[in-house]
Amino acid sequence: VAAALDAEGTPVQRPELGSLVAAVPLDTASHQEAAAATAAVDDEAVRLRSAVKARDGFFTTYCVSPYSRYLARWCARRGLTPNQVTTASLVTALIAATCAATGTRGGYVAAGVLLLFSFVLDCTDGQLARYSLQYSTMGAWLDATFDRAKEYAYYAGLALGAARNGDDVWALALGAMILQTCRHVVDFSFNEANADATAATSTGKAVVGTPTAALSSKLDSVGWTVWVRRMIVLPIGERWAMIAVLTALTTPRVVFYALLVGCGFAACYTSAGRILRSVTRKAVRTERAAQALADLADSGPVAETVTRLLARLKAYPPFGLRPFVAFAGGALLVAAACFEPFGSSWVVLAAALYAVLAGAAVTQPLTGALDWLVPPVLRAAEYSTVLVLAARSEVNGALPAAFGLVAAVAYHHYDTVYRIRGGTGAPPRWLVRSTGGHEGRTLVVTALAAVLGTRGTDFPVALTVLATVVALVVLLESIRFWVSAGAPAVHDEGEPA
Repeated sequence: VAAALDAEGTPVQRPELGSLVAAVPLDTASHQEAAAATAAVDDEAVRLRSAVKARDGFFTTYCVSPYSRYLARWCARRGLTPNQVTTASLVTALIAATCAATGTRGGYVAAGVLLLFSFVLDCTDGQLARYSLQYSTMGAWLDATFDRAKEYAYYAGLALGAARNGDDVWALALGAMILQTCRHVVDFSFNEANADATAATSTGKAVVGTPTAALSSKLDSVGWTVWVRRMIVLPIGERWAMIAVLTALTTPRVVFYALLVGCGFAACYTSAGRILRSVTRKAVRTERAAQALADLADSGPVAETVTRLLARLKAYPPFGLRPFVAFAGGALLVAAACFEPFGSSWVVLAAALYAVLAGAAVTQPLTGALDWLVPPVLRAAEYSTVLVLAARSEVNGALPAAFGLVAAVAYHHYDTVYRIRGGTGAPPRWLVRSTGGHEGRTLVVTALAAVLGTRGTDFPVALTVLATVVALVVLLESIRFWVSAGAPAVHDEGEPA
């Protein structure tokens, strides 16, 4: 059957069996031989090996998985569930953040050690699930969200610890969170846009490959380059190890500088490769992919109104220029926030123009070669505007409040991603509309800065209230969805490559 399918051009998957045995005995001798080979398999060893992901980062593969698999087996034999280990990982990370918040050298050392142990537990929960075959929707939700919560809570702990020593690094902490979140949005958008794309030329013939794909295959043929390429993008294992070591040995400011430089380089490296791959590979994207990108855009009522108006007027941005339209609006907004006086009404006007251009960018289906860039551009514009306005307000508490607001909104965007990956679509429209969409929240923040910016602590209080409202709305809806029977069992086993 497999040979016939191959002859017809249908791809056939042939999984690696490793030490497992698969045979169809045709006589007594072959039956006895297969039975003996099956009996010789060490089932426990196979279960332990299969508990570890086949593809992972260098630090995880060589510094954690060799012993965390045995910790997973220990947990299984004592009746512990993956959800319990996941929760223990979160609690450990929160304790680490609390230690970092003390601002003492002992606290920093303890924080680094606990952060590494939290990562070990984070690897163990997935290995325990695979070892004991325990999968659940609740586990999917916990695993998908706790990694972000742990890392960003740790950033906040470092910022609090630095503040105890008179060093204000909240802007760096918020910048690191924004950069990391935008990196993930780039990953998700690119993967969703190309998950079911069909490569073809204008003549309908299949494309053999692209220069970037050929280069990637050539590099993969040299073993050590695979590990280097995985490490330089700072996956979660390498990133947390770096954070832990630098926390114990240096200061929070150094930790955030290293994060910004390392994650910035990784973002440039991966984004450049994906952009080059997109422009050299002609692909026909599906309606599902276009809808996923539109959902990731998180357009609210203002952008929806603009979209309907432009559609009625048939005033569409030229095909292929939609990412540049979104970028122009975002760049104008961030520039106004940076260079106009704080509280200026011109910033509010720039936010309104940004909303118009953002709506124009999603007027038609996002099926162009680079249209997957629209969601990350919009994320960067919204988050960066909040950061710049909070930093320029020079009011105590503005940056921590902005950190909380971006964290709440980022949770909403991650939740959107995991719902899409589970095949259930984006969050309900009422949720997006009630939180304003990216352009609505940006308009609110710029208006608050214009109205309250010169009134002492009013601006931080307003940001805190906005963050609380957004967090409550998105968390309650997210919890309702993920504990429901219809939620998908999506497991976030690491970050996209």
